Amino acid sequence: MNDLVRQHTDLDDSDLEWLHLLVSEWQLLSDLSFADLVLWVPTSDGTRYVSVAQMRPNTGPTSYQDDMVGHLVPRGRRPMLDAALDEGRIVREGDPEWREEVPVRVESIPVRRAGRVLGVIARNTNLLTVRTPSRLELTYLQSASDLAQMIAAGTFPFPSEQVDMDASPRVGDGLIRLDADGIVQYASPNALSAYHRLGQAADLVGHHLGTATAELAPSRGKSHEALVTVASGKAPRETEIEGNGGVIQLRAIPLSPKGVRSGSLVLLRDVTELRRRERELITKDATIREIHHRVKNNLQTVAALLRLQARRMDSDQGREALEEAVRRVGSIAIVHETLSQNLDERVEFDEIADRVLAMVAEISPGRVTTRRAGCFGVLSADVATPLAMVLTELLQNALEHGFGPAEQGSVEVSAERRHGRLAIAVRDDGRGLPPGFDPQQAGNLGLQIVRTLVVGELGGTFDMVPADGRGTKVLLELALES
Repeated sequence: MNDLVRQHTDLDDSDLEWLHLLVSEWQLLSDLSFADLVLWVPTSDGTRYVSVAQMRPNTGPTSYQDDMVGHLVPRGRRPMLDAALDEGRIVREGDPEWREEVPVRVESIPVRRAGRVLGVIARNTNLLTVRTPSRLELTYLQSASDLAQMIAAGTFPFPSEQVDMDASPRVGDGLIRLDADGIVQYASPNALSAYHRLGQAADLVGHHLGTATAELAPSRGKSHEALVTVASGKAPRETEIEGNGGVIQLRAIPLSPKGVRSGSLVLLRDVTELRRRERELITKDATIREIHHRVKNNLQTVAALLRLQARRMDSDQGREALEEAVRRVGSIAIVHETLSQNLDERVEFDEIADRVLAMVAEISPGRVTTRRAGCFGVLSADVATPLAMVLTELLQNALEHGFGPAEQGSVEVSAERRHGRLAIAVRDDGRGLPPGFDPQQAGNLGLQIVRTLVVGELGGTFDMVPADGRGTKVLLELALES
């Protein structure tokens, strides 16, 4: 719609925002009217109309099989559009049009904002299945007529009410029509069923909806007063009512077709099962986070015990092995700590990589510097946990075997995501690989762990090659989930 309006019309951004607000709400008008809606806007030169939006009803058959958006119509071809635009009134005159052997009643509703008519809504009703309307259908049509008059007067939609139409109740979910005093004039069967879920035994017709609703909900004080206001239809608002084990979502739409409030529509939907599932998910998420938190605590306890045991070792080789184990356990604990703070099983791995770099750098404080380049991005827990261990092993290997006790240097970890894959390089400027070294066969326990995790668990590739100039470069490449 933005492109069509800016290409063909002279409407400004505030006018376009009003049209967007209207289009976000007009499914309501379409369903109440049992009719298709097409929004026509005059072009900049005033010689044509361009259709910028279209809506089909959920409550009846469509009048348009084709998409009308983007069509251009010369002024004069559709006199009802001209009359609605020029006179600023709803035009209903004329006999039904026949489209592909289907009779269609056409009406035109001017779209007004701040005293100006921005465009015209063509309301097209398929008359092929017309029959004597029921009480529900008459209520729908009367409500649609009131909304159409409000659109023509520029009082609907409500700028202060931002509604998520995907989450809001729809016409078919349940509808209640109130008079100006908030007394129920009509309640659809779905609406009655929803109130029965809350514990309402009697019929709603003739009762004050605000008072009846407040008696069903355990609200008090200001929340009680707000509930009465919304359920009475005095303000365009949404709320939820919970009582008797049920949860009902309400949306109130005041109706003032002639500038004076004549009543209101209340749309409602039974969301009991939806809210129950949401609570179950919240409970499940909280349980998963608590599990990660406890695993992290247990791993930290294991690391502390290993560290304590290392201090009591007389053998330097045994002490170094235990210290390596401490770092391996610590890298896994870092991942679980991050997962315990997230709502899903995905982590921002850059933070984990930085913490692993800091942890491993303790092997040679101040002697060898470590840094990260590039971005790992968000990874799933299934990838993050083994990758953290791999990174720990590679950094330990570079610091322990790439540099002598008094040598200085640097180690850099770089990451790049491209075409659904993650490329990682760990480069040091140390002494380099020994002659005849085969990274796929040789190596200590750390490299064996790396090969097993990268190739076997992550399904990636692993290689070690001489770095440009001096040192060693380890290359990893992993496939990421799409």
